[in-house]
Amino acid sequence: MNLNKLERLFVAAILALVGEVAWADYQLNIPVGPTETSRVIYDFHMYAIWVCVGIAVVVFGVMFYSIINHRKSRHPVPAKFHENMTLEVVWTVIPVLILIGLAVPSTKALIEIEDTSGAEMDIKITGYQWKWHYEYPQEGIAFFSSLDEASNRARQLDSGIDPRTVPNYLLNVDHPLVVPVNTKIRFLITGADVIHAWWVPAFGWKKDAIPGFVTTAWVEVEKPGVYRGQCAELCGRDHGYMPIVVKAVTKEEYRDWVAEQKQKLAGSQAAAQEWNLQVAMERGREAYNAHCASCHQADGSGVPGTFPALAGSPVATGDVDAMIEIVLEGKGAMPAFGRDENIRNEDLAAVITYVRNAFGNDIGDVVTPEDIADAR
Repeated sequence: MNLNKLERLFVAAILALVGEVAWADYQLNIPVGPTETSRVIYDFHMYAIWVCVGIAVVVFGVMFYSIINHRKSRHPVPAKFHENMTLEVVWTVIPVLILIGLAVPSTKALIEIEDTSGAEMDIKITGYQWKWHYEYPQEGIAFFSSLDEASNRARQLDSGIDPRTVPNYLLNVDHPLVVPVNTKIRFLITGADVIHAWWVPAFGWKKDAIPGFVTTAWVEVEKPGVYRGQCAELCGRDHGYMPIVVKAVTKEEYRDWVAEQKQKLAGSQAAAQEWNLQVAMERGREAYNAHCASCHQADGSGVPGTFPALAGSPVATGDVDAMIEIVLEGKGAMPAFGRDENIRNEDLAAVITYVRNAFGNDIGDVVTPEDIADAR
C-alpha cells in the first residue's frame, strides 16, 4: 500500500497516540514503590540492564563488523591463524571484571535489604490456608486478615455475581494490615500449615512463610496509601484467594487506630463475660465467613467430594463434644485449630455455636469459651 507524506504523518500520529494510551495502562519495567528497598532494587535492576545493553552492543558490533568486512566476496581465502594468547586473556578477564562489577553492587543491595537492625516496631506475620494472621507484640493487638466477603461471595460456584462488579476482586481483605509511615518496621514471618509467601510488589521483595521457621524482612513506607499483594507461593487449592492489603497511615492516624483496636478488644472481652446464644452467633457468623466459608461455602453447602456440607451434617447436629474434638484436633484435610495459640477460645466457641444453629441446623445449644479451654 502506497501512502503519501500526509497519510504517513497521520498514521504515525495515531500509532503514537495508541502507544501513549497503552503505556498509561501497562508498564513493562518494574515499579518503584514507596520504600527505600524498592528503590535499591530498582537502581540495581537498571544498572544490570545497562551493563547487559553494553555487552550486547559490543558483541553484536563485533559480529556485524566481521560479517560485513570479512565476507567471502572481500576475503575469498580464509586466514590460517587460530590461537591468539592476547585475545584469549582479554575475553577471560573482561567477563570476570563484568561479574565483579555486578557482584559488588548486588551484594551491597542484598545486605541493605536484609538489614533489619534499628527497627522501631515489630509485626509478626503468620500464613494460614488461606488467610494471614497479624500480631503487634508491642501493642497487644492481633487479628486475622482474610479475603473480603464481596470477593468471597462472587468467587463461589454458581454465585451469579459478575466479578467485574466487585471492587478489587480477589485483592481486598476484611482487615488490612495497618502500619505507620516513616517508621522502620521489622516483619517476623512464619507459616502455620504449608509454605506461603508474603508479597507486596510495591515494597520490592517477597518472603517465604515456612512452618517451623521465622524469617525477617523490613519496610519503611514513606507515603500514605493502600498497597496490595497476594501470596506468591503455590500453597494449595484456592491459592489465589489469599490477598494482602497494607494500609499505610500517618503516625497520628496509626495511634488512633491502635486505640480503636484496643477499645474493640475490651468490648469483645466484656461481651465474652456475658456469653449467650446471641453473642456467640454474631461473633461466630463473622468468624465463619472469614475462616470457614472458603471451604464449606457461605451457606454451609460444602463442595461435593472435597469439603463436606455443614447444613444437616451429622457432625454439626450430633454430639457437641465430638464436634469440639474434631474442630480442635482436625480431621482429614481439616487443620487442628485447637493447637494454634493464635486462635482464641471465644472464636472457636462462637463458630461451633454458629454452625450448630445456622444453615437450618437449629440445635439451640451454646458452646462457651470455658468448654473450649477444658477441651484444649
